[in-house]
Amino acid sequence: MRGTDTLKGMANAPVIIQGGMGVGISNWQLARAVSALGQLGVVSGTALDHVLARRLQMGDPGGHMRRALDHFPVPHLAEDVWNTYYIAGGKAPTASFALPPMQTTEPSLEWLRLCVVANFVEVFLAREGHSHPVGINYLEKIQIPHLPSVYGAMLAGVSYVLMGAGIPLKIPGVLDRYVHHEPATYPLHVTGDDGEGGGHLLTFDPQEVIGVGPDAPPLTRPAFLAIIASDVLALTLHRRANGRVDGFIVEGPTAGGHNAPPRGALQLTADGEPIYGPRDEVNLEKLRAIGLPFWLAGGAAAPGKLQEALDAGASGIQVGTAFALCDDSGLRDDARQELLQRARTGDAHVFTSPVASPAGFPFKVAELPGSLSDPEILKARPRICDLGYLREAYRSDDGAVGFRCPAEPVNLYAVKGGDPEATTGRACICNALMASAGLPQVRAGRYTEPPIVTMGDDVQGTMRFLPSGETRYDAADVVRVLLAECDARAAAQNPAIPVSAL
Repeated sequence: MRGTDTLKGMANAPVIIQGGMGVGISNWQLARAVSALGQLGVVSGTALDHVLARRLQMGDPGGHMRRALDHFPVPHLAEDVWNTYYIAGGKAPTASFALPPMQTTEPSLEWLRLCVVANFVEVFLAREGHSHPVGINYLEKIQIPHLPSVYGAMLAGVSYVLMGAGIPLKIPGVLDRYVHHEPATYPLHVTGDDGEGGGHLLTFDPQEVIGVGPDAPPLTRPAFLAIIASDVLALTLHRRANGRVDGFIVEGPTAGGHNAPPRGALQLTADGEPIYGPRDEVNLEKLRAIGLPFWLAGGAAAPGKLQEALDAGASGIQVGTAFALCDDSGLRDDARQELLQRARTGDAHVFTSPVASPAGFPFKVAELPGSLSDPEILKARPRICDLGYLREAYRSDDGAVGFRCPAEPVNLYAVKGGDPEATTGRACICNALMASAGLPQVRAGRYTEPPIVTMGDDVQGTMRFLPSGETRYDAADVVRVLLAECDARAAAQNPAIPVSAL
């Protein structure tokens, strides 16, 4: 079953897009499983430099990282990454992970190469063993890794780049530049600077960084799908992006992870959750008028939602939570089983926190024992910012670009010009999301970073994907159930057409 004929040349576009979730949750195993079924598997591109470094320090179970590294087009760079981070047999359980360099406005050559290699590895493994497209998801808010990350994904043959959590006007042009291995730039937003994109321009030259230049075989430009929460933003991207936008994923406020804040003045429920209203609903008529394909997200795995989306003119749906809790995802199994058990008993709950994320976006947190959803665990965690993905770039008094995070120690944040009140309730979701994927940092041999699990509102709805008598399900179960509903309706409407032809 494929999307509508409005796809503007995007042949065989998927009906189901698997969400690119968290850090290592939408990993290569999940994306490969979904893509092998003919839908669009998507890997999360967030923090892949640290994900690869930690997998190697865990001893590379299964040898998958080694297998992918052996296919990197510049072998000595892949070997450098291996030699830097690989620990035979894995690090001791009480040992800390060695950290790659933090991202800065002048990133080191070591970090740039690691970022390229890590994105290549994840996409390569997701594409392995089938001939269907694979996508990668990035957050516009995390800007510094964009250039090396996208290039690494394109080296591995990624077919779709998805991006939300901001207004990614400049990514389409980057994709165009990389087709011929040309240098690309990206404007970094710097608080305190005037004008779009701030006052610092990030640059990446493939020839200088990894030695692949204009004489190398051309790459294929992936389709670019912008993740949006309003038809106004869709029109802005369509008109003002510096290259071709190929479609949109429309995320409603029930979707997991970061959400767009409500339009207008922020109002909260009695429980402290943001209130969304009619102004936050996307006008699908205006979206259809743009003429590009779109997919609906946020509770889209509920019964009948796929057919509703198709009837509304969408090419399909994006599904996150149902895939996050399946056996193919990278979510640590104790968290998966706890959430599924809570869904079975009707006790699963997701809270939309207006303050948990340092990014400033509302962030959905699943209630889970032993996680940062527990206020006492959050309070007891030392305020440490050593990954730094959600740091804010700002212009200091001496004119330099500095970085600050409202989840770092309050005194440090204040010294950097941050408002101490902005630190209240903030969680280090960088470290916590690593922990959710089974890669928690261990500090001084004693303290292990607790996880934070982000899910969409419809955790209870995942029960519909459990095969009869089972307590677990996989990605194939999700795809089967979703498509079967549309197949059954189409067969009822067109009895002469066999379901196998759909």
